[in-house]
Amino acid sequence: MRVRDIMSSPVHTVTQTASVDSAAQLITVKAVTALPVLDAGGALVGMVSESDLLWHRVPVDPTAHIRRRPEADPADRPGLVVEVMSLDPITTRPDADVADVAETMLAHDVRSMPVVEDGAVVGIVSRRDILRAMVRGDGVLTAEVQHRLDEYAGNRRRWTAVAEAGVVQVSGVFEDDTEQGIVLVLARTVPGVVAVKIG
Repeated sequence: MRVRDIMSSPVHTVTQTASVDSAAQLITVKAVTALPVLDAGGALVGMVSESDLLWHRVPVDPTAHIRRRPEADPADRPGLVVEVMSLDPITTRPDADVADVAETMLAHDVRSMPVVEDGAVVGIVSRRDILRAMVRGDGVLTAEVQHRLDEYAGNRRRWTAVAEAGVVQVSGVFEDDTEQGIVLVLARTVPGVVAVKIG
């Protein structure tokens, strides 16, 4: 399964000169956890998350064991996204494998990643997107894979697909290795498919 199969697109973005309040409002209204930050030319320069926006707004609790930045005068709080955003965001590509993206997200403790192609942000993928794709039932996966295989075969039943725990078993006869490779790709691109076996 590839990122392009599950990413959200078009993606909601914010400019680095936007106000913190407008970014917070956009995150709230669009129900997202983070926004890619673009410069004036449209290039990705950072990410701003809910926690970035909250960091300077939550009062300091002197009894808390969490280290926070010193409480500042409200007039001194950051006003622009560029002042609170995270630099050098981790990105992915539309053709990246979702399993690799999930591993990267967990390793770097990020909840969403911008999807970049030819220097432009073309989408965003979140942990929620990955989870949603992974929890689809085997009956749905079987039907979708079978539909794709039948379409490729000219609406004939040349192969049979059965999904179990997200792993799809494809049985049937292949003309050559190229055809088998095409069938593997068709099955893998169905969102929620964890692996494909031939035999």
